[in-house]
Amino acid sequence: MKIEFNAPVVFTRDIAASCSFYRKYLHQEILYDFGANVMFKSHLSLWQLKPEYEVSAVAGNPKHGNTFELYFETDDIATSLEHLKSAGVEFLHELKTEPWGQQTFRFFDPDHHLVEIGERMEAFITRVFEESGSVEATCQRTGVPEETVRTFLRNPES
Repeated sequence: MKIEFNAPVVFTRDIAASCSFYRKYLHQEILYDFGANVMFKSHLSLWQLKPEYEVSAVAGNPKHGNTFELYFETDDIATSLEHLKSAGVEFLHELKTEPWGQQTFRFFDPDHHLVEIGERMEAFITRVFEESGSVEATCQRTGVPEETVRTFLRNPES
């Protein structure tokens, strides 16, 4: 089981304003723009908070102090989850499939900072492609642009 740190994630209530700020004043260049989620080439990520996401209940809540999360990716999400469950960590939620199709789980570190482990992007896109059977359906489900999906899939026929 290998877990790799992927990105610091800053939660925002206005993705357009935050993206503009980081681009204009901090000269960040966009690597991926999925609408409600933006990753810059530096790997700093901005995520739009939405009421339907569990993380919205704790992100920016003064009681929890969370205005960011640490995001890690793995190729073996089930083993990673079991490893942390056996360690007795406190979970925000266990394994779930997010609305965009990626499998994730979230938990708290000893200082109650929010940590997420998700499927590695290439693995998640490949899994959704295999389930859906086409690049177009994968794009629709994930919100990932066709060019990026094809890059992750090494340009398969759709």
